Amino acid sequence: MPEAPENSFKGIDNHDSLISDQNKKAFQFIENVTIHADAVQERVLAEILSRSANVEYLKRHGLNGHVDRETFKKVMPVVVYEDLKPDIDRIANGDASPILCSQPISEFLTSSGTSGGERKLMPTIQEELGRRSLLYSLLMPVMDQFVAGLDKGKGMYFLFIKAEAKTPGGLVARPVLTSYYKSAYFKDRPYDPYTNYTSPNETILCQDSYQSMYSQLLCGLYLNNQVLRVGAVFASGFIRAIRFLEKHWPLLSNDIRTGTIDPKITDPSVREAVLKILKPNPKLADFIEAECGKESWKGIITRLWPNTKYIDVIVTGTMSQYIPILDYYSNGLPTVCTMYASSECYFGLNLNPMCKPSEVAYTLIPTMAYFEFLPVNRNNDGFITGPISLNEKEFGEQLADLVDVKLGQEYELVVTTYAGLYRYRVGDILKVAGFKNKAPQFNFVCRQNVVLSIDSDKTDEVELQNVVKNAANHLSSFDASLIEYTSYADTSNIPGHYVLYWEVSHSGEIPPSVFEDCCLTIEESLNSVYRQGRVSDKSIGPLEIKIVESGTFDKLMDFALSEGASINQYKTPRCVKYAPIVELLNSRVVSSYFSPKCPKWVPGHKQWCTEN
Repeated sequence: MPEAPENSFKGIDNHDSLISDQNKKAFQFIENVTIHADAVQERVLAEILSRSANVEYLKRHGLNGHVDRETFKKVMPVVVYEDLKPDIDRIANGDASPILCSQPISEFLTSSGTSGGERKLMPTIQEELGRRSLLYSLLMPVMDQFVAGLDKGKGMYFLFIKAEAKTPGGLVARPVLTSYYKSAYFKDRPYDPYTNYTSPNETILCQDSYQSMYSQLLCGLYLNNQVLRVGAVFASGFIRAIRFLEKHWPLLSNDIRTGTIDPKITDPSVREAVLKILKPNPKLADFIEAECGKESWKGIITRLWPNTKYIDVIVTGTMSQYIPILDYYSNGLPTVCTMYASSECYFGLNLNPMCKPSEVAYTLIPTMAYFEFLPVNRNNDGFITGPISLNEKEFGEQLADLVDVKLGQEYELVVTTYAGLYRYRVGDILKVAGFKNKAPQFNFVCRQNVVLSIDSDKTDEVELQNVVKNAANHLSSFDASLIEYTSYADTSNIPGHYVLYWEVSHSGEIPPSVFEDCCLTIEESLNSVYRQGRVSDKSIGPLEIKIVESGTFDKLMDFALSEGASINQYKTPRCVKYAPIVELLNSRVVSSYFSPKCPKWVPGHKQWCTEN
């Protein structure tokens, strides 16, 4: 197995030379594992299976100690979370026998609350922290190729933890980033100029989200001229930080003026860490007040942090809707997506991070797990129809290995991990965009299971994003913009209909006809199966847009956090089903509008729809 690079920074002497050596090791590692991708994958699978030869799950399926790919693919099923839930529940309830993994399950990683609508428990083992740390160690050597001098300043990153829970059996259950930030790999990391953040560890590890956000912003503002890059996990999280600044800049500037910290910040460790940094700076406070007090916040990031070179956030998938807002606040700074990871596994990184958001492609690192790929199809309307075959044996044999995927083909990612997931369907749809040596590079397309459906219609996340973006263009003539949205398949009446909840920013009145036009534009843009249901089958009612009060989606996130979601992993759900969330949204509706007429539909597709 190619040797992973190690952090060599023991101090800051000769750090330019150390950076050069460290970067060379990182690139050599990437080169080795991508050139020999298939051999690495074969060894990874053999290592996983040999370690876990005696676990109950593998015995149950008759693997009988085999470690070769052929036998593995023949006897092991392709599974989803529900297949594993009985075993995971046993572990959560205290069964310490080797059910899924030979090594002790150290904790559970909770998936995002918006992934399939429920928090899933992903088993993990202690050594997985090392793999995650490895992937993090590769990010900045790659960035250094494109942006020089990043080691000469700091990164202002808004990072947060979530309060953890314990299973009945006593195992910790928490989001993957909380696990990482609370580990020694992060807290006790050796000096590295690339992980030199404006936020002290104490501010990141504060469980109170207000105190954490306030103190991180305070340190970032105070050190504004040292900041070379800014970011968060998701674009939505970074936008939330800027909006927090819009509300609280007078308090923050006063703290900088006086060298004190607001009394609302009560966490002793946070206060102590911040006050070690903060000194009275009236000149900086004047500057912040002058900039934040201006009518327009266009370019506020580059105005307050003038040396910023890029924004490091995820803007792929549905996060792409935030690109215009990021451009507005940053004067068009590059947005960078560096890595691809989930609670199940850390997957890979973007080797061309300065590319356009629409061109982001992640190279899967073959040492992270054993990867397989289930081909998916899109029908003539452009949405996913699922695997080619539903026969269980054929289904498993359809999976392609890492080096065998085809350029331009879309696949659902399937992983076998060191921590006890075997042929597990992650639910992400990826498209092969190219190759780094023998290792494929993937565009993230969407989540497989995020859809709206009333009858035979199926609207996936990508389609919904595109039609909403198209309709929102109607608002621009009225100096208005769509801030956030979600959707709901309302089947309380027959026929059911799509409901879109929109939070809109506007300074003046918008005629009702404009929102009605938005409704019709969405319906005209949706696939022919939907339009047939509206026009011919009458199985779908007119689409409805409900305008909600300002701040509704902040309330939605607060609700998700109160239910156990992670602030780092939270993404606005594009489709909601959970009754309390629907009730929350409906309680904040200020007006609603329906499509005024049926969309256009050509009957030529009806026979195809029937066969489908």
